[in-house]
Amino acid sequence: MPQDPADGAVRASAPSPRSSARPGPAWWRDAVIYQVYVRSFADSDGDGVGDLRGVTSRLPYLAGLGVDAVWLTPFYASPQADGGYDVADYRAVDPLFGDLPDAAALIEAAHGHGLRVIVDVVPNHTSERHPWFRAVRASPAAPERAYYVLRPGRGEHGELPPNDWESVFGGPAWTRLPDGVWYLHLFAPEQPDLNWEHPAVRAEFEDVLRFWLDLGVDGFRVDVAHGMVKAPGLPDVGRAGQARMLNTEVLPFFDQDGVHEIHRSWRALLDSYPGERIEVAEAWAPTSERLALYVRADEAHQAFNFQYVLAPWEARALR
Repeated sequence: MPQDPADGAVRASAPSPRSSARPGPAWWRDAVIYQVYVRSFADSDGDGVGDLRGVTSRLPYLAGLGVDAVWLTPFYASPQADGGYDVADYRAVDPLFGDLPDAAALIEAAHGHGLRVIVDVVPNHTSERHPWFRAVRASPAAPERAYYVLRPGRGEHGELPPNDWESVFGGPAWTRLPDGVWYLHLFAPEQPDLNWEHPAVRAEFEDVLRFWLDLGVDGFRVDVAHGMVKAPGLPDVGRAGQARMLNTEVLPFFDQDGVHEIHRSWRALLDSYPGERIEVAEAWAPTSERLALYVRADEAHQAFNFQYVLAPWEARALR
């Protein structure tokens, strides 16, 4: 098989689509979904790192627990700056975890055990080693610069970040390129934010979703599902400690109304496949009312309920 330019990841041709494990309407409404962190779950070859073959070997155990679906954390080609949530190639398996035939075999085996398979998709940002961002670094004239959020700096010589946004991981959410332009990263500097206003970005992710749906996955857990769209003009927040504000108000870089059009388009794509494939939104929203927008009938099927998870261990708060 040919080597992918992104860190030597191995590619292969996708096999034909596979049917879902247990066809039935709204299977996801009462399903038990078991999260598998691939890197630590099961090691098949003794190298000290969990892998896809290891997960496949443990599927009978998971089926015996009575779970309905398995959610796999990212196993894509990645330099692992953020546990695989910095993706260098969305259609390749990182050699650390195996290869694409291993992923196909896992999906087929899971369906054989009556289990569905949910995989992560990371649409807010890529790895800095993604071919697009490598092109950004290579040339100020690269067309891929339009695929990311790049802005000139403030100050007399552009030496200050474009605005006061902070990274969720701490520090400024901007890093300056050698040519003086700044790029946005709401997480690690190794994770440049994509520009979802560009049609090429939208088309690329629709193709990525189809790639994995054709391989047989039953759905996607969407990382930072509230983060793809930024407020026009990228206005200042006006105060520090923005990570602590995620649960209290709409920020100019999170939970913007424009994200819902993206989720509606993805729902239409999912509905075009058999077996009721699903989207699970990792969406942080300041109120239950805003969170509910992500699970309207034409958007995601489920969303994480972070307000419930973070509520005090007290009956009134939980209720």
